[in-house]
Amino acid sequence: MTSSDLIDGPDTARAKSQGSGKRAALYRMVMPGHLCPFGLKSKALLQRKGYRVEDTLLTTREEVEAFKAAHGVETTPITYIEGEKIGGFDRLKQHFGYRVLGEDDTSYTPIIAIFGATALMALAVIVNLYDGFPVLTWLKWFFAISMVVLAVQKLQDVGSFVNGFLGYDLLARRYVPYGYAYPFLELYAGVGMMALIGTASPLIWLVAPVGIFIGTVGAISVIKAVYVEKRDLKCACVGGGSNVPLGVISLTENLIMVGMGVWMLALWAAGAG
Repeated sequence: MTSSDLIDGPDTARAKSQGSGKRAALYRMVMPGHLCPFGLKSKALLQRKGYRVEDTLLTTREEVEAFKAAHGVETTPITYIEGEKIGGFDRLKQHFGYRVLGEDDTSYTPIIAIFGATALMALAVIVNLYDGFPVLTWLKWFFAISMVVLAVQKLQDVGSFVNGFLGYDLLARRYVPYGYAYPFLELYAGVGMMALIGTASPLIWLVAPVGIFIGTVGAISVIKAVYVEKRDLKCACVGGGSNVPLGVISLTENLIMVGMGVWMLALWAAGAG
């Protein structure tokens, strides 16, 4: 008898998931070279929901393949709850009422995470370097740090970013190398603004025009694609492969770059005067 002959069939799995109280049967892959993360997440979710889990480990490739054949599934883990086959981790989340994003579904989660973190980073700078809480100075740090973080997101995979960027940016469509240069320009402008906050240095003229230029082109491109042509696109603002919709967030990002550039030039003019 091989180990695959000992694999529970569907009837046994249903039986294991039934009984008094809240019961579930979980089958997950735990091999020497691979511990399935979705199996662990399924187990943790079931336990959080108050289920007693019959946790069956599939420890060899032979057992995994035998289990999939017996239960008519293509992947593991698989969960049974009170006699019903639920499926993998995503199906389990749906069973408990959680939203599961599809491949084409949009989400603002990356933007919320980035701007939440950069707002706190700017707050840390203010607490350490300034007396009181100068709101305008905090905003400058928040915008400049956000530009740097967004640039880093793009620089992780410039090619993927450019693929999305070419879908709507007017200048990149006419001159593709601009798309590859954009993350570096955004990084340059963001770091430059961080270095020059609170100064009236003439070096502002090396930084502010860059932010104004890329922000203006970006804002016009977004307005044309979204609000004039009414196209449904994904934003490349947090890098390629994101599901952030192109629209108000992208427009705001570009207007902030323009605003920061103009603000810095105004401060320079006031200081020079």
